Amino acid sequence: MVQSSSETAFRSEEPIRKSGPLRCTVSSKSDDHLYVQIERILKKEIADGVYPAGSRLPTEDELCERFSVSRFTVREALKRLRADNLVASRPRAGTTVVPRPAASSCSRDIVSINDLISWSSGQRFAIESLEMVVIDGALASRTGLLSGEEWLWARGFGYAEGLEHPACWAEYFVHREYAAVRRVLPQHTGPLFPLIENLFGHKIVEVHQEIGATLISSAIARPLRVQAGTAGLEVRRTYKTSNGLTAQVTLSTHPSYRYRYSTTLRRAVG
Repeated sequence: MVQSSSETAFRSEEPIRKSGPLRCTVSSKSDDHLYVQIERILKKEIADGVYPAGSRLPTEDELCERFSVSRFTVREALKRLRADNLVASRPRAGTTVVPRPAASSCSRDIVSINDLISWSSGQRFAIESLEMVVIDGALASRTGLLSGEEWLWARGFGYAEGLEHPACWAEYFVHREYAAVRRVLPQHTGPLFPLIENLFGHKIVEVHQEIGATLISSAIARPLRVQAGTAGLEVRRTYKTSNGLTAQVTLSTHPSYRYRYSTTLRRAVG
């Protein structure tokens, strides 16, 4: 699941550097328990590569000193990370970051924008059509965009790495300010929004995701190797820059049995 910057409870003024974690504190005045705050910070650092797969987290004593909390609080935070299968702990061996599933896997944990990039880095988009369109009522309903605006609309099939048949039908809507990506899009692999960042220098800081039920249309059923009318899932992701501009909206349609989405909810103690 994608975690937007607005959902992260504690962020330093500067991004976390891969050379090591920043010393930071947690607040007893927050609505969240201290161990929940620590869990979020460590989860983000794992996602950002501060602690890569196979590496060890700091010891309990080091975490206690870093966050100025008790050993009980640190152990509760680590317990939650183990429950999410992000780390594993062994006596006298410490706590180790668990490797993520292979890129070709249909199931993948996504807890940050960096994870979204990693997950889709090997995917290929085979373009069927590429054009500038004015958003009408039907497209506005599907995308959440405003009617009358002009957007670059790319349509085609998405291929996962290592698979010969398409995994989904995909539609990319790119803000006209970034429409120049059409020149390189046919040769591009992986997610589109890093390309926008590299070409225009505008950072994507928030990705909002919605998932809804749909039916696979006859136009895309055969390439997806399902029957028309088969149950499907439509995933809509809206990408926003730091100044609040919607840079891109992506719609992807998947046969329902090929797409799995999971989330973990816990009841706060106290």
